Amino acid sequence: MGNSNATPTLSNEEIVSISNTTGMSSKTIKEWHEGFMRDCPSGQLTREKFTELYATMFPTGNSDAFCANAFHVFDVDRSGTIDFREFIMAISASTSGNPQDKLEWAFKMYDIDGTGTIDKTEMLTMISSIYRMVGAVDPMTANKRAEMIFASMDSNGDGEISRDEFIAVCMADEGLMSHFQDGA
Repeated sequence: MGNSNATPTLSNEEIVSISNTTGMSSKTIKEWHEGFMRDCPSGQLTREKFTELYATMFPTGNSDAFCANAFHVFDVDRSGTIDFREFIMAISASTSGNPQDKLEWAFKMYDIDGTGTIDKTEMLTMISSIYRMVGAVDPMTANKRAEMIFASMDSNGDGEISRDEFIAVCMADEGLMSHFQDGA
């Protein structure tokens, strides 16, 4: 995927495929593609450019750690770059998908090592990176928030949060649902 769609134009078949998967209109897909190609003329979004784009959205914070963790969710084929298809699928899942889709995407972000569970270290890493990205400087606040979220999600007390635990707790807790649906 990462290297197969590095063309400057999208074929009608690609547009239809993306539209069928995301529910986006062809006009919206073309607009996203134009912006993507403007920022990434090679058709590939590098980790550095990804971090640079987030830095413009959060100018008062430091988005480096968040981007390092988020990049792996976008880079589905682990090629080291993100092509347009990977990019638009992640954007769609994280912003316009149904609550279940958004939570699945958020879970993947927090499951940094890809084991299918989130441990305390991963939770702390992500919460801390979000706090730094938005410019919050008190690490104790991030630690306390991570501990609180982890304790509420680890319903069976095994020291790990499964995808099912993550989704069930978020769906039942409006505050957590809001936190994770907003891409955090």
